[in-house]
Amino acid sequence: MRLGAVTYNVLKDWDLETIIVKLEEVGGFEAVELRTGHKHGVEPSIGPAERERVRRRFEKSKIRLLSFGTTCEFHAPQADIREKNLKEAMAFVDLAHDTGALGVKVRPNRLVEGEPEDATIRRIADSLRALGDYAAGKGIEIWLEVHGRGTSHPRVCARIMEQTRHPQVGLCWNSNFTAEEVVNGSVRQSFELLRPWIKSVHINELANDYPWRELFSLLRQAGYDRYTLMEAQESREPERFLRWYKALWRELVRPCSG
Repeated sequence: MRLGAVTYNVLKDWDLETIIVKLEEVGGFEAVELRTGHKHGVEPSIGPAERERVRRRFEKSKIRLLSFGTTCEFHAPQADIREKNLKEAMAFVDLAHDTGALGVKVRPNRLVEGEPEDATIRRIADSLRALGDYAAGKGIEIWLEVHGRGTSHPRVCARIMEQTRHPQVGLCWNSNFTAEEVVNGSVRQSFELLRPWIKSVHINELANDYPWRELFSLLRQAGYDRYTLMEAQESREPERFLRWYKALWRELVRPCSG
């Protein structure tokens, strides 16, 4: 288990060079997920030469370009909206392939009011399966964030994955401090339900009462050897915050004795 960062929100105003240099200087952070719309500017709109430059810059750094955090979503009843999101997600898959990233994060955003839950789940799963087929040809993984009104419920995400049934598609655990995820102060029930599909992990405010030690212990027991990505609120002192966050993370992931 290693520590990384999402550019949302602490790093959102740093350009790509600053992200790499500052994370290297702080130490302990080994990877980054570039969230769309931030100052880094690594978006599907950049051309082949810039993509190659991004790839080479990460290759000579200590920081891995792990993934791209998109806002692509597939719950909408309107076919044209889903198609637009699917094409955008495919463009991010191309970008990930060209820049050397491992994954592309997408999301469900909500269950649609006034229709059966199964209908929304089926649409999301169908889109994910099509995206997974495209991503497989590029060697890229698709990570569905446990996110959205109704869709962040672990039970709903499990059903989406069961219907998607694609080896290239998994989940991004999002550390949601909700009654559906944290049951009687524990995430064990939710984690065990989603464990077969977890390919990425977002973590947020480590100083809150979310059961962080239990989550990290469950990840360790599951053999999770990927990254836990900091997705915290904006700080006026980002470098100082990163150092504090790294220190707290190291303490929380340390196995307890006895």
